[in-house]
Amino acid sequence: MKKESPRVAFFPCVYHEVDGVAQTSRQFEAFAQRQEIPFLMVHAGPRQEVTTAGTVTRMQLPRGPMKFPLDRAHDYDLLFLRHYRKLEPLLREFRPDVVQITGPSDVGTLGAYVAHKMKIPLAASWQTNIHQYARRRMAAAVSFLSAEIARKVADLTERLSFRASARFYKIPRLLFAPNQEMIRVLQEATGKPCYLMSHAVDTAVFSPEFRERQDGRFRIGYVGRLTPEKSVRTLARLEQALLERGHHDFHFVVVGDGAEQEWLRQNMRQAEFKGVLTGLELSRTFANFDVLAFPSKTDTFGLVVLEAFASGVPAVVTDHGGPQYTVRHGSSGFIARGFDEFVAYTARLMDQPELLSGMRTAARQQALETSWDRIFEGMYEAYERCEAFFPVATHNVLDVATT
Repeated sequence: MKKESPRVAFFPCVYHEVDGVAQTSRQFEAFAQRQEIPFLMVHAGPRQEVTTAGTVTRMQLPRGPMKFPLDRAHDYDLLFLRHYRKLEPLLREFRPDVVQITGPSDVGTLGAYVAHKMKIPLAASWQTNIHQYARRRMAAAVSFLSAEIARKVADLTERLSFRASARFYKIPRLLFAPNQEMIRVLQEATGKPCYLMSHAVDTAVFSPEFRERQDGRFRIGYVGRLTPEKSVRTLARLEQALLERGHHDFHFVVVGDGAEQEWLRQNMRQAEFKGVLTGLELSRTFANFDVLAFPSKTDTFGLVVLEAFASGVPAVVTDHGGPQYTVRHGSSGFIARGFDEFVAYTARLMDQPELLSGMRTAARQQALETSWDRIFEGMYEAYERCEAFFPVATHNVLDVATT
């Protein structure tokens, strides 16, 4: 990286939380520290504080009483813009060239407001298919209606949600997306340049070396939020289908928390629920899976798939959303076109130990090919490549901010 690289003020939707966006945010911060690049991180947290480590400054801002839950782990503060006055002196001192946000959260909205007020170029990454989340939650809410009416309501909700999201993403001058499908969709919907921002994994944190079991019942793992948009009820259907095929020597290990947990407990006979895991306990749990079953159709990437690969665990995923672009079909896992294939691919791994062994090796090798450094270097290259979209000279940022 060049020492004169753009000075980035980063406003991630999440930081402390346990999910892929938070993990990416922390990795972006770590990259700036390694490269000794001036970097400002602004995120929500339990209290207000400013810390500095090398070239990285991080400001944490608390959410107030006017917040509401998006799910069990994520909140939205309706009055988060109140922090602008506290943030402004730090921004004047830092003199950012680019403001980067990760979506239309309360923190992302603050970042967009900062960029507008200080006339700093705004970049945004698409991290979550909010429109698909909205569809699934609406479908659950109107399930008492006839199937046809419920489908129409869900379709309308999805269209309106995407239209609202696309309108927000017309504000930035530069976009990032985690897969080629979303790049195409965003470019068509916004008319803005969009570049690939993939994901990587720490192959020391997630590794087959943490595997403690050599045999025993076949272990099918799931890691993620237990919410409707993750299609987690598919796990109960998968369990039933495997039992009907005559498989009995298996069990599920479910890692995560969410509104669907109680339903899964009541409808799965051979499942162990671990709750939210972090650190070494999570690494060991991943490594002791035989396969990751990831039925989500709404994930834009699915970082847990890469974490499974790094742990030497192949994955079975759907042919919707981002995970299908991560799995190398027939090598590091399988991409299922429908539920029947999802069951068949899982059963094949249970029945063919040699196939499973080969896929474990291939999954680990694929994870070793990823690099957070290459991903973030690509983002900085995109900032510089789109300099034509940034008409405000960087040396004028402070002047603009103080007028």
